[in-house]
Amino acid sequence: MFKKFIFIAGTLLGLSACQSTSLIGGEDLDILGSWHIEVAQGKAAIDYSPAQLVFAEDGALSGNNSCNQFFGKYQLDGQALTLSPAGSTMKACVDALMQQEHTVMQAMSEVTQAELAKGKLLLKDADGKTQLVLSKQ
Repeated sequence: MFKKFIFIAGTLLGLSACQSTSLIGGEDLDILGSWHIEVAQGKAAIDYSPAQLVFAEDGALSGNNSCNQFFGKYQLDGQALTLSPAGSTMKACVDALMQQEHTVMQAMSEVTQAELAKGKLLLKDADGKTQLVLSKQ
């Protein structure tokens, strides 16, 4: 009986050590500040692109979607994340940046969760597919 108890306790302890969650006690991830967009919907960002997201302490979201500045709000609850861009400037840029801008905006609308992994902020959709990969600036 004692061996069975030790086996079960060891197994449960081992399984709990395998969890990949970044949170302790349901706390929010630390995403505050400026994050450079490295990848949007599986496509690497154009070299020297100004694409970035800025998360403010008051829930304000701003940044550059590759060509234009944008602003809006975000809501973070543990790892659940919603991005709500509300508006942007309307200048024209070269086609490559305009296409990347479209991809970034589309990716932001798909984000439902965030995860910190190896110094990167991964923004994922409801299916767990990574929409944006960000690095801290």
